[in-house]
Amino acid sequence: MKAVIQRVTSASVTVKGGKISTIQSGLLILLGISEDDTKEDIQWLSRKITNLRIFDDENGVMNRSLIDSNGDVIVISQFTLMASTKKGNRPSYIKAAKPDIAIPLYKQFIQQIKTDLDKDIGTGIFGADMKIDLINDGPVTIIIDTKNKQ
Repeated sequence: MKAVIQRVTSASVTVKGGKISTIQSGLLILLGISEDDTKEDIQWLSRKITNLRIFDDENGVMNRSLIDSNGDVIVISQFTLMASTKKGNRPSYIKAAKPDIAIPLYKQFIQQIKTDLDKDIGTGIFGADMKIDLINDGPVTIIIDTKNKQ
């Protein structure tokens, strides 16, 4: 799994002209799923994201986690994170999981984040054409790859 995590002051997801998710301060998570991802990847990634100390404390130092700050979350599936650009100019998405594998893993990841935060989160719609609005706070943007544990 690959995740692009953006610290936001606000974010929303629109599908077919209607907003389906809106958050205030927290994280927008773009999630790419490969065919060899497992439940262990889901658990590790959720714990890593919810405990990353990327929110300011009272001294303006990034010392608080999503859990500490009670931040909101939106999780968006994004198969293009699995793109390979090694050959030519057209990205290959062969490493991206097909929907029959990706959808259950996406739903499991959403449930794991909900459990780890003990709160509801926003989501996109798997496979839909989504419009994402966000105000990146900082900006703080972090990429995590479960295969490299970084």
